[in-house]
Amino acid sequence: MITLSEDGIAILTKEDKILKKPTVAREVFDVTGAGDTVLASLGLSLALGKDIESSMEFANLAAGVVVGKLGSATATIEEIEEYKSTLHKSSIESHIKTFTEIEKTIQRLRAKGSKIVFTNGCFDILHRGHVSYLDVAKSFGDVLILGLNSDESVKRLKGENRPINNQDDRGFILAALESVDYVVNFTEDTPYNLISIVKPDILVKGADYEGKDVVGSDIAKEVRLVTFCEGKSTTKTIDTIRETYLDL
Repeated sequence: MITLSEDGIAILTKEDKILKKPTVAREVFDVTGAGDTVLASLGLSLALGKDIESSMEFANLAAGVVVGKLGSATATIEEIEEYKSTLHKSSIESHIKTFTEIEKTIQRLRAKGSKIVFTNGCFDILHRGHVSYLDVAKSFGDVLILGLNSDESVKRLKGENRPINNQDDRGFILAALESVDYVVNFTEDTPYNLISIVKPDILVKGADYEGKDVVGSDIAKEVRLVTFCEGKSTTKTIDTIRETYLDL
């Protein structure tokens, strides 16, 4: 294997073929230590049992992180995942975080000066109203973190027949949206504990909270209300399905 500077990495396969993986660096500030990073990350990936092509891609991503920094720098797994996400190559699962994981992510985002937006909800049967709301929320900052009510939390709020979709399915679909950067499940009735960890610059809720107390408003720097799409809701979707089914 040999590194090719701005052209990436090449390897001679067992079949005597040259396999190339192009560089994924978007900005190059300092190439100091890039080769060491490739060797270290390649060794880690291979030691974890990854195949050579996956390991080459991982090494390229790690190098892409460090050359974007000044001086001899390191790359954490979290930074590599985030960088991969910006290239639209990350897995959906990597955008679903635990409380501990999101706390570490927040620290990294703060160090970069990112403006953090937070919102929360059940998001049971995803519809246009949800997507539009989240798109507007993301426009207020750099990163949108979504607190997702767990199944137990939804039942306490909506009744025993809800949610229609479980928290794993809801979280997966939400994490796949371009506007959502991270999804975090919470089991409490309110996301106050999660908001305490995130400490968002902007807290977003629906316009129906006009004149009401918004949980976490004492923590966030600013609260913004977003108008929902008229006629779009999970309840109306469920009612439409029931009416259609009963008419058959």
